[in-house]
Amino acid sequence: MDEDAESGSASQVPYMSLLHLPLSSDLDRIGEQMHALARAQRSLQGLLEAVLGISSDLELPTVLRRVVRTAMDLVGARYGALGVLDDSGEFLAEFIPLGLTSQELENLSGVELPRGRGLLGHLIRHPEPLRVADIGRHPESAGFPPGHPPMRTLLGVAISVRGRIYGNLYLSERHDGKPFDLHDEGMIRALAGTAGVAIENARLFQQVRGSSEQFQRLLLPRLLEVAPLEASTFYRPASPPGHLGGDWYDAFKLPDGSCVAVIGDVVGHDLKAAAVMSRTRSMLRALSFDGQTAPSTALGRLDDIMLATGEHTLTTACVARIRPQESGWEICWSNAGHPPPLVLLPDGEARYLEAEADLPLGVNTGMSRSDHTRTLPPGSTVVFFTDGLVERHDQALQRGLDSLAATARRLAGEPSDRLCAALADHHPSDGRDDMAVLVLRLPEPGRRR
Repeated sequence: MDEDAESGSASQVPYMSLLHLPLSSDLDRIGEQMHALARAQRSLQGLLEAVLGISSDLELPTVLRRVVRTAMDLVGARYGALGVLDDSGEFLAEFIPLGLTSQELENLSGVELPRGRGLLGHLIRHPEPLRVADIGRHPESAGFPPGHPPMRTLLGVAISVRGRIYGNLYLSERHDGKPFDLHDEGMIRALAGTAGVAIENARLFQQVRGSSEQFQRLLLPRLLEVAPLEASTFYRPASPPGHLGGDWYDAFKLPDGSCVAVIGDVVGHDLKAAAVMSRTRSMLRALSFDGQTAPSTALGRLDDIMLATGEHTLTTACVARIRPQESGWEICWSNAGHPPPLVLLPDGEARYLEAEADLPLGVNTGMSRSDHTRTLPPGSTVVFFTDGLVERHDQALQRGLDSLAATARRLAGEPSDRLCAALADHHPSDGRDDMAVLVLRLPEPGRRR
């Protein structure tokens, strides 16, 4: 019986093994398929997030860096770079590396950026996806410069913009130590297609913004000599591309030696606003040039002219006449619904020229307008600005005015040009509106001429 039992047991072992082996093989195969499916789902989700990420900005330098960083994250690469081709399409004009540590960057501080030789050049000449498991063994490898971190693997994919190769995306060294595979290549090729669109959008944004800003600057006046006053200006268009603005500044010297300063803002961000701004600026200069016309009178006559010509565009403006006095400077101004000018006194104190503002231009031509007069000590600085410098849509205007005054106090000792630039750089606004700034510094008595 024992022999039969042993015999039966022995005969059952191979039979059970035969049942188990196919089942085990099927389970392994199913497990691999599930793993591949999960990886594909993660990759698809990562790719969708990557597409949204690189398409969310229109500043070209930011887009280029985001493309590299996104590619590194998608395939788990330690190093990444984007080489932008020059106009000839034969060499690299720009090279944007990411992933290098501060020590690695220091080691390469004296090394010239790649121009497109070796494997980098191979991808330029043959813009097909390139996967290399051992860079040193590739026949076109040119090696690395001294101080370069060791890199063994490479994945390179070209990026096209409007059917032309814009540059190449390079990735090296997966974090898991494995070489790049076909799945990685597919992911980066898909990303490269999206990157081309994002780069083209950013380039168009730059072109449109540059054109609109250039046109806007042509409409702004070239400041004439206003000595002995020091004049500095700043202008920046609204942030959406292609938006023209109605902000302007002006300053000019009158025959009697006084100076007229104007800051204004035509409502709107289109060609009409820019055209109205240009006409308004020219008319205000003509109305004020005789030196006998008070700022309020100039604004009132301008309002009448706008009504007579059918121009009803809402416009805010502040016109000021600054003339020397025995003990300092007299400023006489009239405000048509505009933010008040800011005065920096020689001791660093900042005050707004606050007075009850009249209605903007284009609202009611029958109303009277007021003049206001103050005496300012020598060494004072007057800052005229549009609301784009201080306005935020999520807070009251007064907070922006308070923040501007605080910034001006800290910078009171700076030269007028630096003060103007610093106020524009540290503006408390949200940057959505265009911005114009005019800074006039009133000299000490000994500096008058």
